Amino acid sequence: MTIGLKKGQRAVVTGGAGFIGSHLCERLIERGLSVTCVDNLSTGRIANLDALADEERFTLLRADVTEPFSVEGPVHHVVHLASPASPLDYLALPLETLRVGSAGTENALRLAVAHGARFVVASTSEIYGDPAEHPQSESYWGNVNPIGPRSVYDEAKRFTEALTAAYARTLGADTGIARLFNSYGPRMRRDDGRVVPTFIDQALAGLPLTINGSGAQTRSLCYVEDTVRGLMALMDSSFPGPVNIGATGEMTVRQIAEAIAALAGVELRTEFRAPAEDEPGRRCPDIETARTKLGWKPEVPLAEGLKRTLLWWESTYPRDMAHDGVNGSSDIRSGAA
Repeated sequence: MTIGLKKGQRAVVTGGAGFIGSHLCERLIERGLSVTCVDNLSTGRIANLDALADEERFTLLRADVTEPFSVEGPVHHVVHLASPASPLDYLALPLETLRVGSAGTENALRLAVAHGARFVVASTSEIYGDPAEHPQSESYWGNVNPIGPRSVYDEAKRFTEALTAAYARTLGADTGIARLFNSYGPRMRRDDGRVVPTFIDQALAGLPLTINGSGAQTRSLCYVEDTVRGLMALMDSSFPGPVNIGATGEMTVRQIAEAIAALAGVELRTEFRAPAEDEPGRRCPDIETARTKLGWKPEVPLAEGLKRTLLWWESTYPRDMAHDGVNGSSDIRSGAA
């Protein structure tokens, strides 16, 4: 039986104080649901939840999901977004990243099973690794280095998917797996390390935009509003997935730099650095499954999404507050937090 998204239901969102999670919490409240956000604030921020501070249907539970936790009262949906997602975060927190993908996922699954709730997990395009198939469809098994520095994130998410599928097969859990591609938008941290916040911060500071490798590697950027609509469409369905949620407008990192510099009104200056280890050369989703099973496709054009992000950035981090230097990279990693 499909639970569906209905007014008056309650959703538990792990990692709800993060970049994507906070946007999802707001949209669910607007939909008429009550939301309990579970977050230890290791990479999330209280400021992301400012719009919900006076909302009586919103609750923040400060807890580490790698430890058993409980939620009193009925629960209709559990959305598991908790995880470090940027390269700087998961490389600094490798063991924590692996634990949240394993123990954290199982604790969230147990909560969903105990309440008979629909469970939706945010996986990532990084499970495809450096893909030998292009564009990437859900049937592709990926090309991941299981012992490289990036594996703490990639393999954590692959285990997350395996555990979710096992709970569905063995216990009959109502589950859905979303593979998120390269989300961007307001509320990304300036020290996030991914390409959009790094390039925006460098452009506004009048610094060269730092590019790992040649800049010919490609990515497909999906505005956070579209990512959240995709997650909600999966919540509203009984489809188990996995399903790719991402935009198909493939661009080189160099082209992304050019677009951001133009929007910021600055001359493009670049600084090239050594390639990042195991960085994927191409990344673009096949979203036919999302179109046919969920009726979803991205709607916000890249130029509009980057404009909104830049305007938010300038209002949050005025130019006179810009970094003297940004230690980010041109790597893009999709992620949940």
